[in-house]
Amino acid sequence: MSYSLVLYEADVPPEERRAAEARFRKALEETLGDAELVAPVYAAYLRIVGTYGEAPPPDTLTDAEQAVFDQWQAAETAAVAAAFGPNRYMGDAMYEIRIED
Repeated sequence: MSYSLVLYEADVPPEERRAAEARFRKALEETLGDAELVAPVYAAYLRIVGTYGEAPPPDTLTDAEQAVFDQWQAAETAAVAAAFGPNRYMGDAMYEIRIED
């Protein structure tokens, strides 16, 4: 399982967008521990969010689900900060991650 990444940033030259994508990818992979973990952790995170919503109530998730949820959110926050700068909010970040088989 692998993934693809596209960042959307208005009025940015292609080389700057590619550099931001590289920073995003590097931070995501380093925070999760390995590039091979991105797609499965993201897939698990999407299942959790699909089941419980973006902000699951306390004590709703199992310990394993909570660990995946927290791990993905930390990786995503680090990736957004690396790509767009530390003062960007998650809602401002425009990116798409696709899981590929």
